Amino acid sequence: MLKIRNYVKAADLAEAYELNQKKTACVLGGMVWLKMGNRSVSTAIDLSGLGLDTIRETEEEFVIGCMTPLRALETDEGLNAFTGGAMRESLRHIVGVQFRNCATVGGSIFGRYGFSDVLTMFLTLDSYVEMYRGGRIPMEEFASMKRDRDILVNVIVRKRPLVCAYFSQRNTATDFPVLTCGASLMDGNARVVIGARPSRAMAVQDPGGILTGFGEMTGEQKEKAAEAFAEYAFSAVAVNGNMRASGEYRALLVKVLTKRALRAVGGMGNEG
Repeated sequence: MLKIRNYVKAADLAEAYELNQKKTACVLGGMVWLKMGNRSVSTAIDLSGLGLDTIRETEEEFVIGCMTPLRALETDEGLNAFTGGAMRESLRHIVGVQFRNCATVGGSIFGRYGFSDVLTMFLTLDSYVEMYRGGRIPMEEFASMKRDRDILVNVIVRKRPLVCAYFSQRNTATDFPVLTCGASLMDGNARVVIGARPSRAMAVQDPGGILTGFGEMTGEQKEKAAEAFAEYAFSAVAVNGNMRASGEYRALLVKVLTKRALRAVGGMGNEG
């Protein structure tokens, strides 16, 4: 059962940060996961009055406030046009519309949950978090950091020209994903992210340069590169089993979804 002793609607980020320095304090976010836990919170900090629930688009980037509901990301025309619908695809399977109207992007990213479709999607993009004290941090670096007492203010996506795709495997609709996979093509090079391993999402490194210049390859070369990188990811990405799937099944999904995602961003469809 969740027990809250004090509730404070923060007047500004400075107050929220100061209150959050106590280990027993907690920023509320959308309250969709927090309320399911068993913990005592000395001070619950509400950021809903700080105007951090909007998506702002400039010529260079999208700035997404930490209190922005996932449903707003899912339906935002600018983000979906920029990602070719991949943003919507990454969110539409998460529980249901009512849930996505409550869950926030800040809570989803700051939590660094292993099952997170949201973290997988943002790692696929040229994205950053803006922390109150820590400033702007690349999403890949942030994803590997331990949780601290700082406050996530915004999630930022730079508008670099790209093609991206998102895939997930679920045992049933609206369930947690068994595995997630995002891919993007930026500056001619491809990038693959695997999540729900069931550990937190990670970008698959390419030390052999298999995907270097992927965008300039011929169709046949892309097919070979996608096949080769899928085989590499199969052996390089650490996966484990849990109640939803075995480690062996997840490893096979890494191979299949990686190839599908690369074929999609390479303009070859997503079969295979």
